[in-house]
Amino acid sequence: MRTVDSPDGGDYSPSDRLSGPGTGEAKYFPENEMNLPNSLTVLRIFFVPVLVVVLLTRQPNFGPIHFEVWGVLILLVAAATDAMDGYIARKRREITTLGILLDPIADKLLISAAFIPLVWMHLVPAWMVVIIIGREFIVVGLREIASVEGLVIPASALGKTKMILQVLAGCAVILTANHPALKTVGTTLLWLVVLSAVLSAIHYFQMFWSQINFRVQQRRDNSVVIVEPKEKPQDVLTR
Repeated sequence: MRTVDSPDGGDYSPSDRLSGPGTGEAKYFPENEMNLPNSLTVLRIFFVPVLVVVLLTRQPNFGPIHFEVWGVLILLVAAATDAMDGYIARKRREITTLGILLDPIADKLLISAAFIPLVWMHLVPAWMVVIIIGREFIVVGLREIASVEGLVIPASALGKTKMILQVLAGCAVILTANHPALKTVGTTLLWLVVLSAVLSAIHYFQMFWSQINFRVQQRRDNSVVIVEPKEKPQDVLTR
């Protein structure tokens, strides 16, 4: 039901709602919206403003533990909830409408909260962040268009790899605020994130276009009506 690329590799789609008991697949539970997976998703959203405040204010700094360490911990915990909520939802068959709506929003907010403040801190080039975040909204848009047509674009392995790279790159770049020695590592990971973002966006567009094109062709085929030509008086044989 969730179509968000997550590190656990277990995205699920709206077709899971149709699976029934005994199939071993996820089941749709509309009566219990605020379950454990959805609570983890809400917790991830709660981490978003906390991460932004920590990065922009460069606080707190308690002894040897400075703000960048807190930022990395918050980002890692938030990313862990992203992996856990999908796994638990499938394991316990607790996929809900609330989870479908909140999970992609939480993911996009988390990535934005991790990278946009880094531009303000002059740790990441703005054009890189535009590509990274722009890709997220492009994929959301393609999935929304596909869903209107009753189609599902599954998360790809490249998209899931991109998510893992985003978390690692975010952590490395945040640490460079007080540990310049990690700049090379952070820059390398950022380039990998940008490359994977572009490639995964192209891949998603190809999947989107193939499905939409097939659906359009189906409509055209179904709309073709063969009309038998009527006989004109002059075409009737006379004896």
